[in-house]
Amino acid sequence: MADYDIIIIGGGPGGYTAAIRAAQLGLKTAVVEREHLGGICSNWGCIPTKALLRSAEMMTHAAHFEDFGITLTGKVKPDIARVVARSRGVAERMAGGVAMLLRKNKVDVIWGEARLAGGGIVEVAEPARPAQEPQAPRPKGIKPAGRYSADHIVLATGARPRVLPGIEPDGDRIWTYFEALKPAHLPKSLIVVGSGAIGVEFASFYAAMGTEVTVVEVLDRILPAEDAEISAFMEKALGKRGIAFRTGARVEAVKAGKSAVSVTLTGGETLKAERLISAAGIVANTEGLGLEEAGVALDGGIVRVDAAGRTSAAGIWAIGDITGAPMLAHKAEHEAMICVETIAGGAPHALDRSRIPGCTYCDPQVASIGLTEAAAREGGHAVRVGTFPFLGNGKAIAMGEDQGMAKVIFDADTGELLGAHLAGAEVTELIQGFATAMALETTEAELFDVVFPHPTISEVMKEAALAAFGRAINI
Repeated sequence: MADYDIIIIGGGPGGYTAAIRAAQLGLKTAVVEREHLGGICSNWGCIPTKALLRSAEMMTHAAHFEDFGITLTGKVKPDIARVVARSRGVAERMAGGVAMLLRKNKVDVIWGEARLAGGGIVEVAEPARPAQEPQAPRPKGIKPAGRYSADHIVLATGARPRVLPGIEPDGDRIWTYFEALKPAHLPKSLIVVGSGAIGVEFASFYAAMGTEVTVVEVLDRILPAEDAEISAFMEKALGKRGIAFRTGARVEAVKAGKSAVSVTLTGGETLKAERLISAAGIVANTEGLGLEEAGVALDGGIVRVDAAGRTSAAGIWAIGDITGAPMLAHKAEHEAMICVETIAGGAPHALDRSRIPGCTYCDPQVASIGLTEAAAREGGHAVRVGTFPFLGNGKAIAMGEDQGMAKVIFDADTGELLGAHLAGAEVTELIQGFATAMALETTEAELFDVVFPHPTISEVMKEAALAAFGRAINI
């Protein structure tokens, strides 16, 4: 008899969600973790970055207190040590919460680095100290490294920052997001290579803290995964906050010195700054797991799975970042539920990856789901497109947050909601309304019938839908 019904390798959002759901379904469950319960998301990604960005938001608000009739005595300035301490405290709280949830659900935690040994065996060795970060304190009641067996093994090992040739992080002048999350002091100037969600979020944070920021993007627009209209809006909005952009610019050379780093771009332009953040995406953690020996097939560095998370090897499953884009915590969590419920004998609905919302927590925020306008047209759809500016929304004006927009794309023949794209205050909270609408196969008719409360920023959602059919009221 195996030691466990299921062993999950990785204690991040996908892994711990899978473990808890498995325990709820009556399966004897263990999680193998080598560094941090909660994974990168809780410890070095989603959560601590949002804590930093909240501090940045407070700084931005403070700079405009006079506009709201409030007078502050003295100059508002950031204390970066306290900002970082708060962020790290939030991360520690999250990791502690995950440990509590696993204990509550009677999930065993095995501490160490896992490797597949065949026949349902997982060999767990003492973890080597990570090069990029200190190890977290080990939670109480953990199982030691050793040899464990299970009927099912779920791979949930996540991802790490992508390292570009010639821009290898040195922990001093050239940072990944690990170093960018805990600076000893605020750099006076910063170059960010990459304008995806990670790059733009850090650019937004440091700019709000008073750092001179330049973002370099090899493609012809920032936030290239977003709708082109949203990208254009955000470049202007972030530019007003003092962030400079170099789009269509390839990094040809990087030289780190004792006091600065210089970057040579295509065409010969040279930029100099105190620090550089390499934010060119992430890469799946598939090395060192013994995947090839276990017969687990990979495609382009990610694990090949079916709709339920089955790999090519019997009894081995995979979820989250190692199964490919979008590499998002909420996608991993949903895959975890599908995978474990299938293992337990259920028949859950497959995940529709085209309906996974994406959020970027810069200032202003960005959120989107579904097809961009260009992708909808390229896919052969005749479309109806509606846009609505925050300038026409009473709540946004009252809040002093009137810089934003909502955009929706409908199939002109069927009324199907194909995509929604938002920029502005709190849009990362609004996007779930469109996610729910798409999951319910909503058309414009249903959206027209929904009563949106007034005054709320959410009214821009209905106005954008009305605009697509020539019926907008407040613009």
